[in-house]
Amino acid sequence: MTRQQAERGGRRAERIAAWWLRLKGWRILAMRARTPVGEVDIVARRGRTLAFVEVKARAGEAEAAQSLDEWRLRRVARAAEALAARHARPGDTIRIDAIFIVPGRLPRHLENVWHG
Repeated sequence: MTRQQAERGGRRAERIAAWWLRLKGWRILAMRARTPVGEVDIVARRGRTLAFVEVKARAGEAEAAQSLDEWRLRRVARAAEALAARHARPGDTIRIDAIFIVPGRLPRHLENVWHG
């Protein structure tokens, strides 16, 4: 797979994840939110919960889970910290979630995957 194909696949997975979140009552605040310390795929809000969401698209669920390692989560956490001032409100619960996109299956939303 070329880098261009991987980029296209990643964007498609992020769109699928965003629609999945919308169907579950989330409002999408930002997609591919970049900071000097990293990027967050989706920033979403539902009520008093603000979620910074990492999207992983892989051939199988095991591969998706393995791709979400501590190094990547730490990067997302740093980026979320930088973005929180822009999106958080007083009293919000802030968390880092993940969504796995696997062919032939519904998206899998994992809540609060980072406890660093």
